[in-house]
Amino acid sequence: MAIPKVAMSVEEVVFVEWLVADGASVQEGENIYSLGTDKTDVDVEAAASGVLRHGDVEAEGTYPVGAEIGYIERSA
Repeated sequence: MAIPKVAMSVEEVVFVEWLVADGASVQEGENIYSLGTDKTDVDVEAAASGVLRHGDVEAEGTYPVGAEIGYIERSA
């Protein structure tokens, strides 16, 4: 799962925090992490249901739009 473009002029964001623990089940549409820009914080929803796996990101770290930060293992 990649960091989405949250505004037209935003090219990088601050990763604020995971809202769901690593290894937890998530449902499509559930808020799973927060990003910050110079203007606002944005919660990002899961694009699919499954098990959330955190990637190598740090709270308050700055990342470019499109950076891979984790993935969702889909249930069979």
